[in-house]
Amino acid sequence: MPSVDVLVVGLGPAGARAAAAAAARGARVLAVERRHRIGVPVQCAEFVPLPMGRYARETGAWVQAIEHMTTVLPSGATRVSDFPGMIIDRAAFDQGLAAQARQQGAILWTRSALLDLDPRAGRARIQRSGEIQSVAFGALVAADGPASTVAARLGLPPLPCVHTRQYTVPLIQGRTDTLVRLSPAFPGGYGWLFPRGGQAHLGLGMDKSRARDLKAPLEAWHRQLVNEGLVEARILARTGGAIPVGGLRDPLCHERVLFAGDAAGLTHPITGGGIAPAVLSGEAAGTAAADRAGGDPAAAEAYAEDLQDTYGPGLVRAVARRRELGRIWGTPRAGEDAPHRRGWIAFDEYFTATA
Repeated sequence: MPSVDVLVVGLGPAGARAAAAAAARGARVLAVERRHRIGVPVQCAEFVPLPMGRYARETGAWVQAIEHMTTVLPSGATRVSDFPGMIIDRAAFDQGLAAQARQQGAILWTRSALLDLDPRAGRARIQRSGEIQSVAFGALVAADGPASTVAARLGLPPLPCVHTRQYTVPLIQGRTDTLVRLSPAFPGGYGWLFPRGGQAHLGLGMDKSRARDLKAPLEAWHRQLVNEGLVEARILARTGGAIPVGGLRDPLCHERVLFAGDAAGLTHPITGGGIAPAVLSGEAAGTAAADRAGGDPAAAEAYAEDLQDTYGPGLVRAVARRRELGRIWGTPRAGEDAPHRRGWIAFDEYFTATA
């Protein structure tokens, strides 16, 4: 039976950074990924905030700069906000982070799925390319996304999610802003247009409990932007996925298991932004997991406390704003600007409004 100090499940940004951090700590690390190719398929709009620039440069994933965010309210009124960041090649980003983990000494397995897990004994069964292997571990970092297999094997409840659907289309003219459309047509989410050089990601997120069909509103959003002369009608690629919107997972640690990234519920419940907290929580989780495996049981608790302190207040506010918006969908108020101003980060009301 292979034995490692730290087992990492999932090799997105959180898992790759966890593997690198734990290995840099001197831990023996095995990281497993169910997909055949790390980072593929891409299921996001590929925007990261400015502090992620170092990682974008190191991985060669930088595509273009973003300077502003343009928000369009239901009335058509717009707000242009400073929102510096960049569009990355997400596949290259994930693959580059994984390569860094390998350089630190971590062992990476692709086409490998977690089957069973005993966190108390520190045992896992993993199916790798059709063969089943048992692995002993000192600590485990669960970085396997919103539909975490680790959480399911532990009997933990699934995280509440919204679902997204996205087209990649030719962009008529280059731009350096992201476009966000708030509308009653997108209950539980919003529409977006994120430039990517000569192309753009055009998509929407919605709460499927309120609107199960994402295709029709996405096609309408696409037609609108074609008619406005912003994008072409051709669709170059299609993708979609789930985004956790319920805030931090409780618990963040369970026995020897530490959750990170989307699996920890760190994605912003309003914007859907999750790459930056995935990277940073992954690094912290990898360090804590190495210390936990090395005989410091308090390391996991300290990790959970740090995540609560760093991300908890912002996520609590975002969940509260989602709850407020949830009360207006399907009512005339969903067509008014005021509740959307309270529910979107570009407006002062988002931060100052009280319940």
